Amino acid sequence: MSHQTGIQAGNDVKDIFAQARNGDEYRALKIVIEDEQLTLGSSRKASQKWDQEFDSHVLSLLEDDMPCYILYRLDSCNNQGYEWVFLAWSPDRSSVRHKMLYAATRATLKKEFGGGHIKDEIFATDKDELTLSGYRKHLSSQAAPLPLTAAEEELRQIKLNEVQTDISVDTKHQTLQGVAFPIHSDAVAALERFREKSINYVQLEVDAQQELIKLCSTQPTELTDLPARIPKDTPRYHFFLYRHSHEGDYLESTVFIYSMPGYNCSIKDRMLYSSCKSPLVDMVENKLQIEIEKKLEIDNGDELTSDFMYEEVHPKQHVHKQVFAKPKGPRGKRGARRITQPPAEGEEDD
Repeated sequence: MSHQTGIQAGNDVKDIFAQARNGDEYRALKIVIEDEQLTLGSSRKASQKWDQEFDSHVLSLLEDDMPCYILYRLDSCNNQGYEWVFLAWSPDRSSVRHKMLYAATRATLKKEFGGGHIKDEIFATDKDELTLSGYRKHLSSQAAPLPLTAAEEELRQIKLNEVQTDISVDTKHQTLQGVAFPIHSDAVAALERFREKSINYVQLEVDAQQELIKLCSTQPTELTDLPARIPKDTPRYHFFLYRHSHEGDYLESTVFIYSMPGYNCSIKDRMLYSSCKSPLVDMVENKLQIEIEKKLEIDNGDELTSDFMYEEVHPKQHVHKQVFAKPKGPRGKRGARRITQPPAEGEEDD
């Protein structure tokens, strides 16, 4: 039911929504309920990058005892236009009636604005949850895998024992526990900048002690610099924006590189990085919406030559047509010719 409270957006709000969706003038819109309709309470114009004015714009729109909705525009885009964060503010000090009214009208506002433009949604009762730090913590929590049920945990332990035959039972950090490692907020922010093409290289590392995937480097990197970025004694995850030309077209392809320097690192590191790889890639592709064109696994940075990278991203298409050869006849002298037709009447066989 779209309008559970019967409250709808006024014409002024619909006009503002249309302007906001189709341009970059507005950074934040505050929507309130007045006279039984959705009304524009206030707005903020964009003057800096989204993360530089998040706190100043959002916090100034919040009231201590009155709920509201805030639509905050990011600098990233999807196929419908700019992406927005939907913030639903419902402070503990507000009345029960107002809390219920705003909660029941939330779906209406999302429909009126357009759900395809909303990237994230946060419900908050404390102002700390609506700071930039709070938003990044929300992203990190969303990226972490869901907790396992008792049956799933038992199955995980069975699989762990199957794959970890070369690690003793006294090992403290077992391999599949890395699946649950969250991504540090700095690493998430770096990947978002990578998605927006503000940077072209991100290197991540696994911190086993803190049980985190952390940011290691965002140093500007060309293809010729890439081999030098690969450590020779420890594993790493790399996201590289491969800029190149293919069949006359200029392309920018995201390449994920998992570098594992063989036996120069410990068994625990090899198992830990291996088990963390798939959840990390899934989060980057599904949560951050970064399309990875090619996934590579290498043990030495010297492999990353220009020819190697091009052939991996654009593999040659080999068209193979199977030819059926005529079977060879029997070897040696042929025998007597076979009679394929019976003799005519009146004729006798020799």
